[in-house]
Amino acid sequence: MTTLNISLPESMRTFIEEQVHKGGYSTASEYIRHLIREEQERADHRRLEELLLEGLDSGDYIQVTDEWGEQKRVQLMERFRPKNK
Repeated sequence: MTTLNISLPESMRTFIEEQVHKGGYSTASEYIRHLIREEQERADHRRLEELLLEGLDSGDYIQVTDEWGEQKRVQLMERFRPKNK
């Protein structure tokens, strides 16, 4: 791992120390890493939503039925099924 030094006002440092204690974290670094992972997940979800909306806005509309969903599931399973050696 690498080290990153940041400057914080005392009130933020106190808040972090409280969260470490309340949240069962071992260190402030563990708490900060947890916050960053959560933000990364939020960014990933935002990107996924953007891609889904982009997909919905592209091409012709189709009716999504249970049959269509099952067909797509089978296609994906075939696509990602390991090939026999």
